[in-house]
Amino acid sequence: MNNRTQRRTVLCGQEKIEYELTRKQVKNINIRIKPDGRILVSASSRVSATYIDGLIEEKKLFITRALEKYEKQKEEEPPEEYHFNTGTLEEVCRDVWRLFHRYGIKYPVLKMRDMKSMWGSCRPEQGIVTLNLRLLKVPKSCIEYVVVHEFAHFIYPNHSKEFYALVESLMPDWRERRNVLRKYERTWS
Repeated sequence: MNNRTQRRTVLCGQEKIEYELTRKQVKNINIRIKPDGRILVSASSRVSATYIDGLIEEKKLFITRALEKYEKQKEEEPPEEYHFNTGTLEEVCRDVWRLFHRYGIKYPVLKMRDMKSMWGSCRPEQGIVTLNLRLLKVPKSCIEYVVVHEFAHFIYPNHSKEFYALVESLMPDWRERRNVLRKYERTWS
């Protein structure tokens, strides 16, 4: 904290709200809630601290909801980062392919690259499956889900009811795996 910043505490009923007040040349009073739980307020030196305390008390519901939202996001964050190598992706593909071999599916050409918005893609007409290298940092169960999903496109090149019925028959817990995978998507920049 610098000499223009001070810690303040406001009593809102039974609850205390602590915030950092920084004096700046600003027209408005700005309240920012940070993901780490800090409440930062910036205001002109012309505005009294008592007035700002009153504003914090008035905005208690907004502040509380923002803090709860960040706390919930922390609970849903991926628990850890996994470190596999590309051999792991190939191994999973070979294991999953055994499920699809009975459908007459030839083992596809595998490509791996960093993708910005998807975990995998399938080009059935060319026999190519491309996997996102970011899969190397997620649980193996999630990699298995992505590979099953992409291989299922060799049978149903769409997202029809039949496609999802096939995925479900091969991986009954696919929804749970997909939900875990979605937590990792939030880490993409």
